[in-house]
Amino acid sequence: MLQDRLGRELRDLRISVTDRCNFRCVYCIPEKSYVGLDRSEILRLEEIERLGKIFLRLGVRDVKLTGGEPLVRKGVERLIARLCVIQGLEDLSLTTNGSLLKDHAKPLFKAGLRRLNISLDTLDNERFRAITARGSLESVLDGIFAAKAAGFSPIKLNAVIRKDFNADQIAPIARFGQQHGLEVRFIEFMDTGNGNGWDPSKLLEKHQILEILASAGFSLVSKGRQNTNTPAVSFETLDGSLKLGIIASVSEPFCRVCTRARLTADGKLVTCLFASKGFDLKSVLRSGASDRDVSAAISRVWEGRTDRYSEERLERLRSGESLFGPKEHKLEMVRLGG
Repeated sequence: MLQDRLGRELRDLRISVTDRCNFRCVYCIPEKSYVGLDRSEILRLEEIERLGKIFLRLGVRDVKLTGGEPLVRKGVERLIARLCVIQGLEDLSLTTNGSLLKDHAKPLFKAGLRRLNISLDTLDNERFRAITARGSLESVLDGIFAAKAAGFSPIKLNAVIRKDFNADQIAPIARFGQQHGLEVRFIEFMDTGNGNGWDPSKLLEKHQILEILASAGFSLVSKGRQNTNTPAVSFETLDGSLKLGIIASVSEPFCRVCTRARLTADGKLVTCLFASKGFDLKSVLRSGASDRDVSAAISRVWEGRTDRYSEERLERLRSGESLFGPKEHKLEMVRLGG
């Protein structure tokens, strides 16, 4: 099993299959500044499959497909069917904005996919439009119900919470999940990418999210982390009618247990969500390298990994040090996958 310099094993892989998206969520894609990749720069499905096999031989067990919006990529169902049968894979999931699920839910399930994460930051139509800039809340809700009817389980709703924008949506989203048998994940607003306008004053911390839920009548019991390396701390209502998790990357960083690598849409191997660069695996692939050579390249990158950005950010926040001085240009979330 590969380990980095801090003793963290390589267990999880997130693969961004495209940097295209039919939404322009404010925390993900800076509408005016982001320029999409040329199609020739995007990994081909066959290249993703090959890399998936190599990563699994190196010890990866869980794979999540992301984007952009993965369902705008033609052939994603075909890719899923190929990944599902790779030896060593224990879990395959997909994260989506849900707007295209109404038409894709059944084909995805037929291909072998069983788990979904669906972004849902608000149940208010006007707020939805303000967050996404495009699309409709109705299409997402239709997608959620289509996925449920197709047999997906669990379906997790991901809500990024920003104090000044959708804190009042915490209880409604939790009730929606409870009513429809869906798990809910609240995510602290993070400083991903370069243009999402993050600052500490917009952060609603985990304990504040729990206080809002308690004041809304939710009696929750902490279940801790389902696995030592999972990002969410889990909670459940006393009657078991609602399961939810909180990803507190800012207030309670989990860098020391992070076992996740990321593969960008253009084939960069990235070892942290907040990275400024990645290792170009695509060039290695397209140079005619053998699987052994590709495996060796991945091993070198992981074994040299020292990332602990979220811990360092918390240290700076506690010390009063500004986070807004000179800083490296980060990779945009739409390219490396959320």
